Amino acid sequence: MSAVRLGFGGPVGSGKTRLVERLLPLFAAEGISVAVITNDLVTDEDAERVKRSGLIDPERVLGVESGACPHTAIREDPSVNIEAAGWLEHRFEPDVIFIESGGDNLAATFSSELVDWWAFVIDVAGGDDIPRKRGLGVMRADLLVINKIDLAIHVDADMGRISDDVSIARPEKASLYTDLRSGKGVNEVFEEIKRSALFGRLNE
Repeated sequence: MSAVRLGFGGPVGSGKTRLVERLLPLFAAEGISVAVITNDLVTDEDAERVKRSGLIDPERVLGVESGACPHTAIREDPSVNIEAAGWLEHRFEPDVIFIESGGDNLAATFSSELVDWWAFVIDVAGGDDIPRKRGLGVMRADLLVINKIDLAIHVDADMGRISDDVSIARPEKASLYTDLRSGKGVNEVFEEIKRSALFGRLNE
């Protein structure tokens, strides 16, 4: 059985790596083995952060240097990530592989050749107009995660407006609100992943 590949994309600083870190213990608690690939422009900073977290065997974490254009490595030419995923599968036989993109703009999407399911993470501190501006990431992701809701009051973000715009942009797709610093909403994200990405696949 091949590992289920889950993508996590979004702008720089939106909370992609924090989401990965929050999800790892939940997967482990249910006996679902995980490996992780992170993408950065010219460093392996996110990979090293996940390795140091103590949440996963560091050997199961690979950092990919995606170069000047992050979305190329997850969409137009995902070969380096496909190769990394293949290596992790061969060595560890994980149930699931997390593939975190480098920080990118609202147009970033994942190739269906690379992932089976993907989430797009935005944060309210980036502006309450992001959902209204749409963008392929916001509109096409299997799950939209609106993070840092705890900061809304501090950055004068209108959560009602965000909610309305999300409903218009994604009328039939899942969207969840989180404060990943405290962990609020992460259980709901995990349940959505199990429902929409993992149901039936881990037993195939």
